[in-house]
Amino acid sequence: MEYSMGSNVARAHDSSNGQRENRESVVIRFAGDSGDGMQLTGSQFTLSSALLGNDLATFPDYPAEIRAPAGTTFGVSAFQVHFSAQPILTEGDEPEVLVAMNPAALKVNVADLDPGGLIVIDRDSFSDKNLRKAGYETNPLE
Repeated sequence: MEYSMGSNVARAHDSSNGQRENRESVVIRFAGDSGDGMQLTGSQFTLSSALLGNDLATFPDYPAEIRAPAGTTFGVSAFQVHFSAQPILTEGDEPEVLVAMNPAALKVNVADLDPGGLIVIDRDSFSDKNLRKAGYETNPLE
């Protein structure tokens, strides 16, 4: 699923069947370990979206300054962006797109995902060690 902005609506393009879906707005959440650049990624995405003329609202979410062990659910940082060609009033409730950089980020955020939402993951980070640190007994990708 690819998202792009038209003159009045956000458009999602499902490349598997060639169909486009028009949306009034899109909510995307970037999530990963604190210190791995999720705030920077979200900020850069926000800047790019704003430069294209979109209205937007953001919600940065990061843990306490005492850094939790990498790969654990306590150390997950996220940045959510709600963007549209129309006026935006909130940062959005349920992300339609979740970019999860590791198993812990997926575990913490997947319950918030809009039904039918899109998940983008870093498959290489789903090692047995990282799955155990995130509290998974089995790989959720299999």
